[in-house]
Amino acid sequence: MLTRVEASARLANAHEFIMNQLPAGYETRVGQGADSIAGLSGGQRQRIAIARVLLKNAPILLLDEATSALDAESEAQVQAALSTVMKDRTVLIIAHRLSTVRQADLIIVMAGGQAIEHGTHDDLMAKRGAYYELVCRQENRDLLE
Repeated sequence: MLTRVEASARLANAHEFIMNQLPAGYETRVGQGADSIAGLSGGQRQRIAIARVLLKNAPILLLDEATSALDAESEAQVQAALSTVMKDRTVLIIAHRLSTVRQADLIIVMAGGQAIEHGTHDDLMAKRGAYYELVCRQENRDLLE
């Protein structure tokens, strides 16, 4: 039988690296300063944070640039974990990387402290407004990298 901690780690796509890379598996201390485990990637740290969110089971979740510092592979793993976390919760996502918000029920585009557009990804793309321009710019930049 899985413990709640292990079940949360599995849902957050963290179980494999916890078991294979951390010296004492789930008993390894991770944290700040002298207790920190060197060598955890940004994606691994994010997935541990997601597992902690799952354990807390909070009804409202605020994600501020949850994937901004991750490479493409880590972002995909974190996105998959976030999909699990977002089920049956209210989630507010602050993001510059637009792939983070494509599946959102409602996207609000902000500029100069004001909401200038809102809708689903498909609605906003069809409007060909500010969101559309941001997506096009980001996709072009990604192609160049």
